[in-house]
Amino acid sequence: MSMIQHHFHWTNGSEGFQSEITTETPEAGLELVHIRISLEKPAIPPCIQLTWEHPVADIHGVWHPNCGRNRGFVPDWGAGYASRLTNSSPVVCLFSGAGRNKMTFAFSDALNPIVMKAGIHEETAEFHCSVTLFEEPVAPLSHYEATLRVDCRDLFYYEALNEVQNWWSGISGLTPAPVPDSAREPMYSTWYSYHQRLVPEEIEEQCRLAQKMGCESVIVDDGWQTADNMRGYAYCGDWIVCSDKIPDMKEHVEQVHRLGMKYLLWYSVPFVGIHSRAWSKFQDKMLYTIEERGWGIVDPRYLEVREYLIGIYEKALLEWDLDGFKLDFMDSFLPPGGKKPEYGNGRDYVSVSEAVDRLMTDIMHRLRMIKPNVMIEFRQSYIGPHMRKYGNMFRASDCPNDSIENRVRILDIRLLCGSTAAHADPIMWSIKEPVESAALQLINVLFAVPQISVRLDQLPVRHQEMAAFWLSFWREYRHVLLDGQLEPYHPELLYPVVVAVTSDILIAAAYERTVVTLDRELPETIVLINGTRENGMIVEWAVNAGPRAVTVQDTTGCVVQEYKLGIEGIQQISVPPAGLVTLIAGK
Repeated sequence: MSMIQHHFHWTNGSEGFQSEITTETPEAGLELVHIRISLEKPAIPPCIQLTWEHPVADIHGVWHPNCGRNRGFVPDWGAGYASRLTNSSPVVCLFSGAGRNKMTFAFSDALNPIVMKAGIHEETAEFHCSVTLFEEPVAPLSHYEATLRVDCRDLFYYEALNEVQNWWSGISGLTPAPVPDSAREPMYSTWYSYHQRLVPEEIEEQCRLAQKMGCESVIVDDGWQTADNMRGYAYCGDWIVCSDKIPDMKEHVEQVHRLGMKYLLWYSVPFVGIHSRAWSKFQDKMLYTIEERGWGIVDPRYLEVREYLIGIYEKALLEWDLDGFKLDFMDSFLPPGGKKPEYGNGRDYVSVSEAVDRLMTDIMHRLRMIKPNVMIEFRQSYIGPHMRKYGNMFRASDCPNDSIENRVRILDIRLLCGSTAAHADPIMWSIKEPVESAALQLINVLFAVPQISVRLDQLPVRHQEMAAFWLSFWREYRHVLLDGQLEPYHPELLYPVVVAVTSDILIAAAYERTVVTLDRELPETIVLINGTRENGMIVEWAVNAGPRAVTVQDTTGCVVQEYKLGIEGIQQISVPPAGLVTLIAGK
């Protein structure tokens, strides 16, 4: 098959502006387009665009980090896919109906605002592709270099995306943060179970129960800093414990530690509310305010702002012996819309992105000096390659009680996060749910680190047994689920079948009534998970897969069937709804 050779066009028109494009081809199907820009003297560069065309041939879907449930095409006159330091990543993947990569393009500059586009040109049945730089004003510069990576090799789409994250990780200054083992263990979250109505004794009781189920940490979310329970942020900014809720934070953390759990605490990094003492100090140092809601977003281009925020986390880590932080709303750090960047008057940066990068670099340096293994959770969509430098936990964005959305979001994260721990949005469900239906909340997020957010003492016994079983299963097979080769099939159908495989274990989960095709040399142990409410799974086996000892379990882990099976061809295997079957060779 001959590879497509693209012709790249550079669009600009400004006096004193010089640009150079060079292309190299490290191997057939892989192009690196190097961009170099020079200005005669430092200035805000004009909006410029790199464009090329690609035929619409055997392409049936598009993936980008913020695509959500929509993997459809856009016309060339439609909007592109924006990214910046704290939002998304500059990468787009076009794939076939068989899940093969047709073209994946990524940009090396993940710090500054970038707009990527692959839009259908109706007249020629081509994708008109582009990378737009400086559409949003940036800091004055005299020199700029970046690289566009265009990959048309015949790989699975997930292999092409994994190579992108490896490429980013090898760029100077983008080395991902180390991931402590504690960031890869199940956690309990207080958000959906308590929201802002926190009671330390109740949190400690949930921790006791969660620890017995296999959770190793608790994330105490919003509410600890305010007596107001109206879910806003007008009281954020001082980050002083509300003594009416938690009279002694240090003792509370110590009690959780005595239970064998680590303790992470929530902060909304950019928000300062009108009811805080910090408001009078920083009200003139805001990027913008949300007046009708009563809070603002502080401007990190001020050294005073950065030092204030760093000091808050440093003090909390030292005084309360925390183990980590959930640093929230990083994507709110945005420049005021439509304005040229302001500088001077106390600001030591022009670019908001560069100032946030400095803020987070300094935060992590100071915190790791105290605790090298400090855990930092970021929430989708601020999970790009720069954020991997600081955070070691990337969590799916909020999707309460929505198991399908949670699955889609964690797999979207997994495709680009490499060794960074991908976490599910905290799992909640109604105690009135049939146990098999409740189990789907856990089954849909097996390929990420689960977080639980239900009141465990109020669960029916069968629900407790179910949760304990799936957490135990997850811990037993964590090395496969997190570290095995991940193969999420049919992204255009929201990943109805997902496989993780090592040399000796294969785990396949089916989330729709479909055929699970295992056309490969099979390892010793195969685990099939029925992620539906229907009985049975249809499997297409490799030829001569050999006889297997079969153990069938229901959703609470009870063994309901054991037998021998010779596997070949297409077979329907009895698996209870939300249950699993284990097939072991040579027994």
